[in-house]
Amino acid sequence: MSLSFRQSDILEIANEEGRVTVDELAERFQVTVQTIRRDLSELSDAGKLDRVHGGAVLRSGVSNIGYEDRRALNHEAKIRIAERCAADIPEGSSIFMNIGTSTEAVARQLLDHKNLMVVTNNMNVANILIENPDCQIVVAGGVLRRTDSGLVGNLAVSTIRQFKFDHAIIGCSALDLDGDLMDFDLQEVLVSQTIIEQARQISLVADNSKFRRTAPARIASLADIDTVYTDSDFPETLARKCNDWQTQIMECK
Repeated sequence: MSLSFRQSDILEIANEEGRVTVDELAERFQVTVQTIRRDLSELSDAGKLDRVHGGAVLRSGVSNIGYEDRRALNHEAKIRIAERCAADIPEGSSIFMNIGTSTEAVARQLLDHKNLMVVTNNMNVANILIENPDCQIVVAGGVLRRTDSGLVGNLAVSTIRQFKFDHAIIGCSALDLDGDLMDFDLQEVLVSQTIIEQARQISLVADNSKFRRTAPARIASLADIDTVYTDSDFPETLARKCNDWQTQIMECK
């Protein structure tokens, strides 16, 4: 992609500040908000930025973007993914749900499910499911990570090892073309690996932004996952690998 002078300047601002907003850029460059939205969409399509509500954020590499920005990223796609994933969870199930905005979206779709036990290291998931009186909630212990209300560390791992779950619903920060699930926090990676060990059926919820991002720490392979819920077409080579691994791809478009 050949960037315009304005788009190059926008990218430079994002590199310095981590994020940009439509209104501020429109005022700065004295153009319409529609023009800035078009610039940001083109920069997103080129893999330079990630679009969020009201602006865009710098694409991450070794550190994650802010939790509120992640919550806004691909919001409608996450809802579609969550609806399909929740529909496949039988009532009367035991479930583990880990840290992430996608798992929070699934929790909102489980509010009418009956007779559930949900174990989580995500305080946001626990607070969402309080509204379901037919859901028993178990919060894994651990060190509270204030940035996203997640519980991590050895205490969380030891709690998870006390259970054998019917279903695990997990998210990740990135998916690479080798089929590896990636994340940023090594403590969170250890928790996710333990969840996978302790579940009979494992579902990954991952919107299309996961293919455009990178992260340094490996959680597992898609070969370890039973079902992937996503809103995008899988790359052909990765789809073939999933077929060989008997990993089901559910496209939620």
